[in-house]
Amino acid sequence: MERLTEPEEEAMQVLWQLNGGFIKEVLEQLPEPRPPYTTLASTVRNLERKGYLRSEKLGNTYRFTPAIAAEEYRKQSMQSLVGNYFRNSYKDLVSFFAQEQNISAQELKEILDMIENQKPKP
Repeated sequence: MERLTEPEEEAMQVLWQLNGGFIKEVLEQLPEPRPPYTTLASTVRNLERKGYLRSEKLGNTYRFTPAIAAEEYRKQSMQSLVGNYFRNSYKDLVSFFAQEQNISAQELKEILDMIENQKPKP
């Protein structure tokens, strides 16, 4: 899966939230300063080319819908991050955040509790 640029990721976040929409709708949901309509249209077309969106022609315009779920993108992004920066080690990832003091002892305990109480998938 091709990595997204920041503008592409922002557009996808809106499209996931809306469960699809028109460029004008996406533009209205983006934070200020908003990109020009034509810039957003190019970004959305790039997302379609990369396989993140599908389009459907409705009259004189197109409606775009996500071709990949937000959860799937999040999962693949995390796997890529861990693989590229932490040698495929989630332990190294957590250690990094602990050393940088971006995660508290209480949060680590909560993570351990979640892991210990996780039910196996059928």
